[in-house]
Amino acid sequence: MRTVSAIARYLAGAIFLVFGLNGFLNFIPLPPPGGIAGQFMGALYASHYLWVIFAFQVIAAVLLLVNRYVPLAVAVLAPVIVNILVFHALMAPSGLPLALFVAVLWAVIFVDVRDANARPRKNPSGCAGSTSNVGTRQKQVTQKTH
Repeated sequence: MRTVSAIARYLAGAIFLVFGLNGFLNFIPLPPPGGIAGQFMGALYASHYLWVIFAFQVIAAVLLLVNRYVPLAVAVLAPVIVNILVFHALMAPSGLPLALFVAVLWAVIFVDVRDANARPRKNPSGCAGSTSNVGTRQKQVTQKTH
């Protein structure tokens, strides 16, 4: 599974790096989509909202490719991929196969790093990650007031 995850990580990193950089540099000229998809993309371009999305894609892609902070990259890419899937499912179905492929790559990477995204377990005192005696102090204060 480690090999499959590494391959998925490199493929997803390459895809997001290319398309993220393409948003800034436009080295792969893509025809504008027609209909409502074109109007939607036009609004995103005019408001410069896509610059933020492209920046997230580039940063996450670099993290995936250098194998550092991979759980962070997975967390950053999750909402981006959801929006890509919804956009292509509802407005531009021609790009849906690549969107589904990227979602599968993301899922493979997520399965490999899911332990890093798990909630921390509570320690016996009931406070997650804390070693203070807050509970003990509260009991002492309560006993003094009664």
